[in-house]
Amino acid sequence: MPLALLALAISAFGIGTTEFVMMGLLPNVADDLGTSVPTAGYLVSAYALGVVIGAPLLTALGSRIPRKRMLVWLMAVFTVGNLASALAPTFGLLVAGRLLAGLPHGAFFGVGAVVAARLVREGRQARAVATMFLGLTIANIIGVPAATLLGQQFGWRATFLIVAAIGLVAMAALARLVPPLPADERTGLARELRALGDRQVLLGLLTTVFGFAGIFAVYSYLASMMTEVTGFAEGTVPLVLALFGIGMTLGALAAGPLTDRALRPTLYGSLAALALVLTAFHFTAQVKWAALATVVVIGAVGFLTTTPLQMLVMNKAQQAPTLAAASNQSAFNLANAGGAWVGGLALAAGWGWTSPTLVGAVLAALGLAVALLAGLLDRGDRDPSRIVARSGETETEQATGATETEQAAGAAVPAGDRIG
Repeated sequence: MPLALLALAISAFGIGTTEFVMMGLLPNVADDLGTSVPTAGYLVSAYALGVVIGAPLLTALGSRIPRKRMLVWLMAVFTVGNLASALAPTFGLLVAGRLLAGLPHGAFFGVGAVVAARLVREGRQARAVATMFLGLTIANIIGVPAATLLGQQFGWRATFLIVAAIGLVAMAALARLVPPLPADERTGLARELRALGDRQVLLGLLTTVFGFAGIFAVYSYLASMMTEVTGFAEGTVPLVLALFGIGMTLGALAAGPLTDRALRPTLYGSLAALALVLTAFHFTAQVKWAALATVVVIGAVGFLTTTPLQMLVMNKAQQAPTLAAASNQSAFNLANAGGAWVGGLALAAGWGWTSPTLVGAVLAALGLAVALLAGLLDRGDRDPSRIVARSGETETEQATGATETEQAAGAAVPAGDRIG
């Protein structure tokens, strides 16, 4: 594994920690700044809004900047945002700090995914991208629980100071370990936007919104389900969330090799499995051991969708994959907000604490339907297995034998973006 992937994973660890830690610190922030917990919840929304805005904006503005320099600058903005959050004297300035910290999130993963794919030989790009995302999953096992405990013991400001320190370490690792990678001279804002308008890219983003919304319809209310339905004490909730993180890590480890082998089948299978396991959770939530096992599986199959979704939009926007990859992060955050909202509607309607599991299953099934539609349209748009060879006055056809995944491996990154 190239050491540059370690630098990307460290950065992802810091980003994942600051993204999810706020959920556990809301009561502390509310007490310290004299506001209510629901109002403090805007801090979660502010970060998500930063991701949605910053992903396309910063990616477009940095399209001509060398990739290594772009990654370092994005982590610098992330570090400043977390430092500003730690030092914010008022709730309004804390909201601004969270917004600033979220701005580079999507752009970093967009640029980072393309860089990761460029660091390895053909046929291993998905594994490289999954390695970067591994930092995000480990953050949910170690970073978020540790940062939450730190904030509870020493104050929430200490948490964001530590995250800012992680940002500095990530900047140093990126500067030291990532090789110089020029931006593609052919890539500009107009080219990126044209690639983003590709039908397959748009369908891929829509798959992300629906499919991942199914996860967050459940994850957003997982703590309440575990205490109100399963019967766990509040003190065990961090352990339950850590189990979810373990599942995410297992899914990330499996996603790379499976996506390199068969991209669309991996996507179809993970979305179908997600719909099934979310449906099962409606019933297993009643039994402690079954609920815990299901939480691990939800994390695994849920995160198994991320790498094929990221690689799909990169492959289909092969002439300008960075903006598409960054926009996919915006889609993930839209799924986060949308899933929580729809799950909340089910609870508000009085359908019971486990009703978000069925809502999530429906959303995952919708994501699968969009993915299947995209696959059918893609198959109709091309003749994937035949080459027409001209010889004098005659034409002969021969099968290439190349699978979609083999073609995608070469197409994941444009020729001008490859190393060597």
